[in-house]
Amino acid sequence: MTSVIYVVLCLSAAVFTAATAVRAVWYARAPLHLRWELYPVPHEPPERSAHGGSYFEQSAWWTRPWRANHWGTLKAIAAEVLFLQALREFNRPLWWRSFPFHFGLYLLSTTVALVLGASAATLWLPSVMAGWPGVVVHGLYRATGTAGLVLAVAGAAALLHRRLTDPDLRRATTPGDLFNLAAFVVALTVLGAGYSLRPADAPGPLAVAVGLLTWDTGVRLPGVLAAGLLLAALLAAYIPFTHMSHFVGKYFTYHAVRWDDAVARRGGAIEKTMAAYLTYRPTWAAPHVAADGSRTWAEVVTTPPPDKARR
Repeated sequence: MTSVIYVVLCLSAAVFTAATAVRAVWYARAPLHLRWELYPVPHEPPERSAHGGSYFEQSAWWTRPWRANHWGTLKAIAAEVLFLQALREFNRPLWWRSFPFHFGLYLLSTTVALVLGASAATLWLPSVMAGWPGVVVHGLYRATGTAGLVLAVAGAAALLHRRLTDPDLRRATTPGDLFNLAAFVVALTVLGAGYSLRPADAPGPLAVAVGLLTWDTGVRLPGVLAAGLLLAALLAAYIPFTHMSHFVGKYFTYHAVRWDDAVARRGGAIEKTMAAYLTYRPTWAAPHVAADGSRTWAEVVTTPPPDKARR
């Protein structure tokens, strides 16, 4: 049974990593999006972004060098990713449910990293882990793991309740939305119960990680803890194939859509890309577009719509 758990853990990690990478590449290769250019844009210098200014407000801006404010971008991304700033500002009731869920997942991800790091150090730097660094790491992953489980389960349950009871949100809720949140509640609850209720002589997170790295099938896991590990691993492998993989798309949404104000210069990359798009032959069902696949985009956008569609 232990070897099965090891195999599932490894395969789930591989699937999560590969699927996330594939999705990121898919987003990166997607066609240019219609830019929002909503100001303030954080990569502008502080003196301009403070009042929502832009590089383009300068006289003869095309003659001036453009310098990105990377620190401003980093701060904006951190506030949005870690604390869901936009949701907090525009939908505070939902934020109270969504923030604990997301922050709990961040803490659980930190716990996994700490446990894997501690297990590697236990194998290759045992003298270090035997001292105060080991005590600190043990305390950290216990704290982040406990807090992460509580916050993630509570947040997922609160979001599930909101989707089931809020009339406005319920109209936009699909069975997949309910299943995803319920899966988090069940998997993380079983994992937390398995860890909390395990016998005193049962292995903890560090022992399980060390056993995994050394493929020690002699490690014996209680049934509830084993079930929790399997459910959590399968959930991790499942996430990149759902809309909950927005953690990948969020980067591109902000950088390639909301904050993209790159200059479209003559002969530049944007112009070449748009020229290629005009050779596409779209197939839209809308009759007023008259895009049946026989005409290019250039022909579609430069030809008046059919009289029948206008009437």
